[in-house]
Amino acid sequence: MALIKSILCVVFFALIFLQSGTEVSGETLAKKIYGPKFGNFGNQPPPRHDTPASSCSCSCGERNENSRIVGGKPTNENEFPWMARLSYFNRFYCGGMLINDRYVLTAAHCVKGFMWFMIKVTFGEHDRCVESKKPESRFVLRAIAGAFSFLNFDNDIALLRLNDRVPITQTIKPICLPKAKGKEITAVASGWGTLQEDGKPSCVLQEVEVPVLSNEDCRNTNYSAKMISDNMLCAGYPATGKKDSCQGDSGGPLVTQRKDEKYELIGIVSWGNGCARPGYPGVYTRVTRYLDWILENSKDGCFCED
Repeated sequence: MALIKSILCVVFFALIFLQSGTEVSGETLAKKIYGPKFGNFGNQPPPRHDTPASSCSCSCGERNENSRIVGGKPTNENEFPWMARLSYFNRFYCGGMLINDRYVLTAAHCVKGFMWFMIKVTFGEHDRCVESKKPESRFVLRAIAGAFSFLNFDNDIALLRLNDRVPITQTIKPICLPKAKGKEITAVASGWGTLQEDGKPSCVLQEVEVPVLSNEDCRNTNYSAKMISDNMLCAGYPATGKKDSCQGDSGGPLVTQRKDEKYELIGIVSWGNGCARPGYPGVYTRVTRYLDWILENSKDGCFCED
């Protein structure tokens, strides 16, 4: 069975289940931990601030060159300014990426079954374990996902509408969406996930470069052909394993550099059999299959110039 590349809330909730010996729902558990009110907002969604949109005279996909993922390396500080960290009940569990000043793109399995108004999204962060710095953060006002199923992980994509706009700065910038299906050769995945299978999440943001595979080649790996749909994209080293995304990287970006040196989003970390195992490359949601859906459902956000 494919190992989901995220540290879902089930992991740390399981300790409470074992102590009680009973199965509890998310709502019941929230009441058990926090009392009858959830977080700062009671049992209601977070407040909608609706800061007026600033000028969209910004650029997307600009990597800050000067400023784990298995087999990767730490990024420079704010090197990938589109990175977003998702936490649930103040515990990190998934990644995401900013696409405009209002919306974050992530994996559907990072929001399916969650109380979306308890998802906190953090931006402009490098070392998530440093508490002295107060990064920009927002709560989720609405989560939008399509026909996703945990049975096959097809359509593993979701949009998060934030409760207020995010300021576009030198350290917080959106990633460019792809304009059309391309022939990518290499791509870069990034996240705070584990540095090895069943390891601990990284404090510092990691990056790893992986080769992109055709779906035909991916279906000739140890995955069965029916496991890899046209909505998926594979990247990694099938023969040796070597480098890969891992647990906690779910929902994060797989990006590639264009000829104009900007970066565009081609994949969302979705699933895989373990991490960096030979014969099992990482599997990502193929973003080009969802461009119309993304644009239609995030059009009230302010997109930067492509």
